[in-house]
Amino acid sequence: MKDNKDRDAVLAEKIRKWTLDQEKKAVKEDGNALEYADESLKKDKEIVMAAVKQDGYALQYADESLKKDREIVMAAVKQHGWALMFADESLKKNKEIVMAAVKQDGRALQYADESLKKDKEIVMIANEFDDTGRLAGLALEYADESLKKDKEIVMAAVKQGGRALEYADESLKKDREIVLAAVKQNCDALEYADESLKK
Repeated sequence: MKDNKDRDAVLAEKIRKWTLDQEKKAVKEDGNALEYADESLKKDKEIVMAAVKQDGYALQYADESLKKDREIVMAAVKQHGWALMFADESLKKNKEIVMAAVKQDGRALQYADESLKKDKEIVMIANEFDDTGRLAGLALEYADESLKKDKEIVMAAVKQGGRALEYADESLKKDREIVLAAVKQNCDALEYADESLKK
């Protein structure tokens, strides 16, 4: 009877190892397979790194401890800027991490700490990059109100995407130079201009 128990234990361990090997392979091929991986793999830095390099969104399935890991989060946001939403709050305050995220997709600015939404350099960069090429400038929506009044920031945003005028401060929607730049980039931006300029 003891031999059968030993045999069953060895067989169970072999099956467990085979299953873990299959899960590791799946994660490397499709980062989101991490969702279905064993909890031990969600804590394994090497496995999670492979997953987020394949698909940054896989960060959401990582163990909480790895969402605080700077190296893991950096790899995730470089692959997909919006992965910033799954990072620990402490890393949403990290300028280097946020900069990498907005360089990949400017709209990732919405997940940054409020302090970095006031950072002119980050907002300028965010307005230049998005994942589609069609929505550039729209990161202005997530900038601090003080920067929505900043003519330099708004001008940069509307030159990238005229529809960013929607998110500019009302005072700049009356600014002929800003509105002209927005309309040159996208004629639909006229919708957001002050009535005085629509005439």
